[in-house]
Amino acid sequence: MSQKLVCTVNGKRFEGLVEDDMTLLHFLREVLHLTGTKEGCGEGDCGACTVLVDGISVNSCLYLALSANGRRITTIEGIEENGELSRLQKAFIRHGAIQCGFCSPGMIMSAYALLAENPDPTEEEIRRAISGNICRCTGYQQIVDAIRDAADNSTHMA
Repeated sequence: MSQKLVCTVNGKRFEGLVEDDMTLLHFLREVLHLTGTKEGCGEGDCGACTVLVDGISVNSCLYLALSANGRRITTIEGIEENGELSRLQKAFIRHGAIQCGFCSPGMIMSAYALLAENPDPTEEEIRRAISGNICRCTGYQQIVDAIRDAADNSTHMA
């Protein structure tokens, strides 16, 4: 059965019908064609599908699209700054924190949520914030360094 969904995704209003059992991940990828959000495990364990709902990071593979009714969703495509990569995204590149790139959108979104709430996190706070995101390519230090760098170069991320 389909129901009406009204939400804002990356600053743009969406209004339309979605299936009751459609996840936010599949809504973003299949309906809105925002493919930056990745599906890894499909069980909420890897964090590749992390997006923000009203500023809170969620695993979009477990979040029903209809639960986003009336809410503001931000994906990796929505954090650009003036048509360019955000400072956080640039820091990931600068520090070699992107290897294969599959985990990067989810990792960046978790970091983005952290920096929006805490612009000067400790290393422990950074590691806790990204603990729900799995990267198979790095030892995480480059990722932590990139987030620290973005925090040092920004007074306000979101």
